Amino acid sequence: MSLQTPINNRKPAVTVWLIVAILLQAGLKISLLIVNAVPFNSDEAVVALMARHILQGERPVFFYGQSYMGSLDAYLIAAGFWIFGEQVWVIRLIQCLLYLGTIWLTWWILAKWAGFPWVANVAALLLALPAVNLTLYTTASLGGYGEALLLGNLIILVGLKLGKRLTEPAEKGPDRKIWLAALLLGLLTGFGLWVNALTMVYAVPVLVFLLYKIIKTNKYWQLPGLIISGLAGILIGALPWWIFALQNGLSSLVSELFGSAIAVESGAFWERAINHIASLILLGGSAILGLRPTWDVRWILQPLMPLVVGLWAVILYAAVRKILRPFPGRAVMAIYGGVCITLAAAFIMTSFGADPSGRYFLPIQIGLAVIAGFVISDWVVKKRAALFVVGFLLLYQLAGNIQSAFIKPPGITTQFYEPAQVNHQNMDELITFLKEKRETRGYSNYWVSYPLAFLSDESLIFIPRLPYHPDLRYTLRDDRYMPYSQLVEGSQKVAYITSKNTNLDERLRQEFAARNVDWQEQLIGDYRVFYALSQVVQPAELNIYAEQP
Repeated sequence: MSLQTPINNRKPAVTVWLIVAILLQAGLKISLLIVNAVPFNSDEAVVALMARHILQGERPVFFYGQSYMGSLDAYLIAAGFWIFGEQVWVIRLIQCLLYLGTIWLTWWILAKWAGFPWVANVAALLLALPAVNLTLYTTASLGGYGEALLLGNLIILVGLKLGKRLTEPAEKGPDRKIWLAALLLGLLTGFGLWVNALTMVYAVPVLVFLLYKIIKTNKYWQLPGLIISGLAGILIGALPWWIFALQNGLSSLVSELFGSAIAVESGAFWERAINHIASLILLGGSAILGLRPTWDVRWILQPLMPLVVGLWAVILYAAVRKILRPFPGRAVMAIYGGVCITLAAAFIMTSFGADPSGRYFLPIQIGLAVIAGFVISDWVVKKRAALFVVGFLLLYQLAGNIQSAFIKPPGITTQFYEPAQVNHQNMDELITFLKEKRETRGYSNYWVSYPLAFLSDESLIFIPRLPYHPDLRYTLRDDRYMPYSQLVEGSQKVAYITSKNTNLDERLRQEFAARNVDWQEQLIGDYRVFYALSQVVQPAELNIYAEQP
């Protein structure tokens, strides 16, 4: 019996591989959390604080300070906090559940809908023990990336169902089922636009697929209904996005959507595009294939790297050859391949190409697992020994996770910029010290302020008004939550907390001395506390910035 026999004709035991994949993924995440391999960094702390504030009655629409990521992640974590309490592990639990949902839905699309159980099994296994980049961003929360992967799969599923409906014989005229499917697709697309614009890389190839189906079946009369239903769905699904745009202006929202937050490059468009291509291939490619962790230029099992790269090259070559010929699963494979191409194009053409941190490559890693599933299952049909290819990739990717987990600091971290890799193992000691000295208000940098606020139950508020760059560059975008600023600015006593920044430490000493301010210092791990100031002095009064905010 062919390994690509439709699942309805195969033994139910094939679902055992899905269960194995889920258990492998759950085991990996539990192990990483037990050894505390994933540090609690500031972006995740912002989401945690949003979740806490939601339980207190706030209703944020977007991630604090970034209006291109919706607050769905914070609402889900708020639900987790309400059930289990406000603990860091609850945040990771939500992310793990979202990713398990993504694995299951990927398997379901391939096995149940497309009828290729062994393609589904291979893809699920590759996603169960993924490259460390995918492990990282499906464990720590940065605001909506786990949801984007799940929503992306839903968009693909509805798009495939709608495409199938378009190919079925029907009389000319309205087709309510097609309209409803288009409405649902629009709802998911609009909702995804609000949750995390990364979902658009799924919507684009699905729309291209549907247009191809309309042209191929010559059902142009369906276009008006499809467009109206789809647009209505987008308007409804992205309702929080539209309301925010009406209240705050559309231009700033759109600029955020296309990466204005990281638009730090200069030069002509073609020069930036060339740099983005190089970044995508060298930095992105090495992270996608699991050759290195995204936060470090450190190779994983270097002697095996040529074999890994060669194997993926063969898989991609075979995939191109396969997709050029008609076969039953061609649409599914083409859409997932289209997701990879769309993301690559967006990375090259927008300002996001200046930030190869790894989280933008997640859909490519999902797509590659699916593409590898199609190719490897073909190999297995000819020779069962090809299953060792799956085993080799799984062991290599697992080794990358293990190696990264035990190199601490930094562990499996979301911070790829060394000055931002603050070791928070001494956070409890810092909290105790500040409380003992009654230093509850003051100033710090972005990578200290928000973890300190969350882990101290917001009893210690140190707003991010200090630079963390060694050259003392600073942007007010670091200050994400204005109510904190009001608390600090109204305080009669302030302290300063720096981290891994000797240039700033020396500049603070000079500025305090020049203003006859007495102070004391305490070094606690990566943190340096300037406390017991003889008078309140704000950062804006000090000459500590390379660029004044």
